[in-house]
Amino acid sequence: MAVPSTHRTDSGIDEDDVRLAAAPRTFKVLGLTFPAYRTPIAQVVLMGFICFMCPGMFNALNGMGGGGQIDGSVNAKTQTALYSTFAVFGFTAGTFLNYFGARSTLAFGGIGYSVYAASYLSYNHTANVGFCIFAGTFLGFCAALLWCAQGTVMMSYPTESEKGRYIGLFWAIFNSGGVIGSLIPLATNWNTTENTPVKDGTYVGFLVLMLVGAALACLLVPPSKIVRNDGSRVQRVHHPSIVTEMLGLWETIWSDSYILLLFPFFWASNWFYTYQQNAYNLYTFNTRSRAFTGLFYWLAQIIGSVAFGYFLDNQRMTRRSRAIWGWVLLFVVANAIWGGGLKAELGISRPPADVKPEDWFRGMDVFDKDFTWYMLLYMFYGVLDAIWQTFAYWLMGALSNDPRKLAYFAGFYKGIQSAGAAVIWGLDTDGVPFRAMFGSSWGLCLAGLFCAVPVIYMRVHDTEMSADDYIDAPGVLAVAKADATMAPTQAEEAGVVMSQEQQQEKGVVGGVEERH
Repeated sequence: MAVPSTHRTDSGIDEDDVRLAAAPRTFKVLGLTFPAYRTPIAQVVLMGFICFMCPGMFNALNGMGGGGQIDGSVNAKTQTALYSTFAVFGFTAGTFLNYFGARSTLAFGGIGYSVYAASYLSYNHTANVGFCIFAGTFLGFCAALLWCAQGTVMMSYPTESEKGRYIGLFWAIFNSGGVIGSLIPLATNWNTTENTPVKDGTYVGFLVLMLVGAALACLLVPPSKIVRNDGSRVQRVHHPSIVTEMLGLWETIWSDSYILLLFPFFWASNWFYTYQQNAYNLYTFNTRSRAFTGLFYWLAQIIGSVAFGYFLDNQRMTRRSRAIWGWVLLFVVANAIWGGGLKAELGISRPPADVKPEDWFRGMDVFDKDFTWYMLLYMFYGVLDAIWQTFAYWLMGALSNDPRKLAYFAGFYKGIQSAGAAVIWGLDTDGVPFRAMFGSSWGLCLAGLFCAVPVIYMRVHDTEMSADDYIDAPGVLAVAKADATMAPTQAEEAGVVMSQEQQQEKGVVGGVEERH
């Protein structure tokens, strides 16, 4: 239990009394302390499990290569339809989110994933490519909604000093879906030592779990009811008309045009999936070893996202320094992993037109010589993806605390990301050489990183907090506004709680931070 504060505001209210009045209390079950349901940490965990069940299972299915099929062209066509639709609606998903709210947006978005799994179950019996393409198109629309809502919650609910850890925590839970989901095809196909499509039980398991994920979205708490531990609140989002929201997309580009420089970074973020999953993994391993490598691919993502998230929240450095060093670390890791994959790439190629894929692919088994080294490379591909996505969300979250603006940023991110994915999956459908897919993946990573440099240098500051981010409890904001020239220490005594990071190189004028 906290020791009562001896500091009192000018209105006679203890600072800790004000905090406790504003912040939700924790509760205990069997001696374990749990956060209140309407706190950011609880909602981030819930969001993690929603994505665990829906896109997490989707990742486990696609992480095997070919969507569990041997003919990768079916999956390539489905993914092209998916990401083409995603690219279109990704730009406007923020509009749907701002109008309908995160709960409804997430619930509807989750439904598309179950339809996707059902289409492959149907394909096992009917070879109906049309249903798979329809399912991919429908999922493109649904996924745009789900990921836009997810990005907004992740970037706006935590405090500035918690965003990296919360993004890492979310990514760990989300990618646990890929890990646990990979156990489904691994268990149902362990005795399959040749290259064959996965069994029906694999798709049925994914279908059920995806439906559960869509139902979990109904438990999400609206932003207006979230109160952070430091007493600050998530800014309320007012839902204007659809026309106004459409204009908001253009206004965001006009007022925050620097976001255009991040588009190459966004474009690259899903581009490399196609090479990793539909080229390297599908070519190199057989059915059961693909399920095995998929499990460790997503496990590596958990480790990478959590570790990088904690680095991005290292309070011994300013946020600006973390942005710079985060970029440097990502640059080194990306080049090391792509460089390490060059040798493996030189040994694979597409099958000739007159040869069946199952006869051409290497089909390495888990007990074969050198399997471990090839699996480790696939794991490092997972690490690269995890830290790339974590840095993207953290960087966007560092640019603003306004949920409405962050909804647009998240929509731009997923839209551009999906446009790139649609292009590369289309190229895969057309049979572009694996070598071109590998080289373009590496090159786009470099281009995205270099284009992000001006944004990091000019737009990332040590805080984006203002007085509007704090609960207007008695004696808190009123006192902060009473002294137009108060120093950070005075603001803290008045009840406006600022971290050391927020106080560095800043003054407070009328309760609003002033950058130097």
